[in-house]
Parts: sequence; C-alpha cells; structure tokens
Amino acid sequence: MPPPPKPSRHATRGLKSIVEVGPVVSLATRARELDQLDRQLRATLPAPMRDQIRFADLRDGRLVFLAPSSAWASRVRLYQTQILEAARAIGAKAHSVAVKVAPLPPEEVIPDRHKPLSTEAARHLRSAAASLSDPTLRDLFLYLALQAENED
Repeated sequence: MPPPPKPSRHATRGLKSIVEVGPVVSLATRARELDQLDRQLRATLPAPMRDQIRFADLRDGRLVFLAPSSAWASRVRLYQTQILEAARAIGAKAHSVAVKVAPLPPEEVIPDRHKPLSTEAARHLRSAAASLSDPTLRDLFLYLALQAENED
C-alpha cells in the first residue's frame, strides 16, 4: 500500500478532508491491519475460543491477545505454538504470545423509553392543565393525560 499523502502546510483555509490529516490516516491504516490480523489469527482457533478472545496488538514481535478471564487466557497459552505458526504463515513477524485478562465491557442496556403514566399522573396533568393560561401548553398537558388514560 502506498504511503498516505503528506498534508500541505500551506493550505490552511477551510475544512480539510480526513484523508489529508496524516496522523488520522496512519491510525486508520494501523487499525485496519490489526483488524485483519485479528480475523486471520482467530480463524485458526477452535470456535469457543475464537468467540471469547480478541487480538490486541503486534509489537516488537509479540502478539498480544485479550481474554475475558484467566481461564480463557490459559487456553490461549495452550495454543500459542499454533498461533505463532499461523502468524508466520500470513507474514507477521512474531516470536511470542502474550495474553492479558481484560473482561469485556458489560452490554449496554437500553431502557424502555415507553413507560406508561399512571392514572394518578393523568389526574395531576389535568389539574396542572386547568391552571395554565397558555392554550398550547394546556393542550399538551391534556394530550399527555389522555394518553395515560387510554393506556389503562
């Protein structure tokens, strides 16, 4: 792959395209390379392990993997010879494997945005609407109260 174009220091007016920002281009290139290496290396492993671990980095000849627990880290270490052979077969210059335990972040639970209003809430909305002088706001409060009553 040809090296990314060097950004010009003279063209400083207006917005730059992201492909003109050297550090971003090199970071994106590195991320693509690591992602490809991750897919290739994990494809050589048994299915349960392949789904649990992630390849993190190749630095100074050391392949670094992330495992969600020490049990999975131990399993990766058992396969280090196979991993190194696979890495060399795809052209990665690696001589050792390191595994770090890094639990996967918990999945984000998206709360249910639709929570029904209680009958008591509808009563309070009607009461508040009666005290409002702004007709638009009063209609909105009554609309909300009606929604609460219709859900019951």
